[in-house]
Amino acid sequence: MTATTASSAPRPIPFDNSYARLPGTMHVGVNPTFVEAPRLIKVNSGLADELGIDPEALTAEVAVGNAVPEGAAPIAQAYAGHQFGNFVPQLGDGRAILLGEVVDRNGIRRDIQLKGAGPTPFSRRGDGRAALGPVLREYLMSEAMHALGIPTTRALMAATTGERVYRETMLPGAVLTRVAASHIRVGTFQFFAARRDLDSLNLLVDHVIARHYPDLATAENKALALLDAVMERQAKLVSRWVQVGFIHGVMNTDNTSISGETIDYGPCAFMDAYDPQTVFSSIDEYGRYAYGNQAPIAQWNLARLAETLLPFLHENRDEAIKIATERIEGFPAIYTRYWLDGFRKKIGLVSEEDGDLDLIQALLDAMQLARLDFTITFRKLANGEEASGLQSWTPKWHDRLERDPQPHEERHKLMRSVSPAYIPRNHLVEEMIQAAIERGDYQPFENMLRVLMMPYQEQPGMERYSEAPVPGEALYRTFCGT
Repeated sequence: MTATTASSAPRPIPFDNSYARLPGTMHVGVNPTFVEAPRLIKVNSGLADELGIDPEALTAEVAVGNAVPEGAAPIAQAYAGHQFGNFVPQLGDGRAILLGEVVDRNGIRRDIQLKGAGPTPFSRRGDGRAALGPVLREYLMSEAMHALGIPTTRALMAATTGERVYRETMLPGAVLTRVAASHIRVGTFQFFAARRDLDSLNLLVDHVIARHYPDLATAENKALALLDAVMERQAKLVSRWVQVGFIHGVMNTDNTSISGETIDYGPCAFMDAYDPQTVFSSIDEYGRYAYGNQAPIAQWNLARLAETLLPFLHENRDEAIKIATERIEGFPAIYTRYWLDGFRKKIGLVSEEDGDLDLIQALLDAMQLARLDFTITFRKLANGEEASGLQSWTPKWHDRLERDPQPHEERHKLMRSVSPAYIPRNHLVEEMIQAAIERGDYQPFENMLRVLMMPYQEQPGMERYSEAPVPGEALYRTFCGT
């Protein structure tokens, strides 16, 4: 049984579906699959207001796809991707359905997508469903990232389906309503490049520029300008991840957003004790996507984007490769600029000196040696507290601070604004998920979400959410939930 069209919404969702208007090579029309007993878990009313959507229109039936709102144009998007370095020429939305797009109150076009709403032509023998745990994880993680000020997809709704899905064991099914600047990925470009479909590639370049980079519309070489712009945003994004200890877990090219948002919160987590080799994904056996590898992998993914654009960079292929190579080789310098800017703030610096990179690296090395918690250490520094294990580093830091023209209080205010007191601690996220799965108890989810919406502010009585895990609580593997 397929979904029907809703006819009684209080106020129609103001859809304007530009991607669905693109040629059929880009997507496939598909309806969500009907479920018997949907139940709403959460509606993000603040985001709904930002999108100009009447919260009363966000019912359980809409959240699971039983009722397709008026004006929606449900599609599954086509894309390819390198998964752990191996190219798969066709992936696509296997368990996600793009309902459509709205232009929010700030004039920004946003996708509204159902994740876990049933199989699509791209499901590759999958059931197209999502389990409750990954839905709650993505809701919490994406909203926490937004509160941290890091570009990310958002969560609009979460609902259970009343059905079970099989993931090693039987689990409650659920659907997440995800909002994104778009769901266009590096893998979208790869899909058409693999088919040598230059017409679709050219159309995609124009669509992405119009939607995400309108200032590039008059560029002499639009494809090259787009590569530069995406590279800049990815460098900034990944630097922001590492500055809060975030590890994406699966930085495949199909999980690399062209808009520069964090997308797909599967095997992801925030690091506890600092170690650049930290890995959280259960399937990342060789540490490809470890914390310390995220910048090189971003560069690798951008190189794959550059390959798809070669026909538009220069009519001579050798010259096109030369142009692309020069651009991609410039990524480390761009990334280091953002990395340094962020970590300077985390240790209270507003001026720049040549030795700052070495000073910051010496701090990280000392933290690794002493197995210090990443978030707690930087928060202590921000609060002017002593952090054990940093005795040899602290005098060098104080010497540098003396040459930095900033009042003491302003310095610590700056540091607290970039070093959160609260992150989604892995053991608490798992505890929250188990409470929902085993007891139908969503209070831990609500409590944790409330704390994480103000990550930079001290919240009396909420100390549990800022503490590192005790031995036995630390979790080092998460799963994608597919």
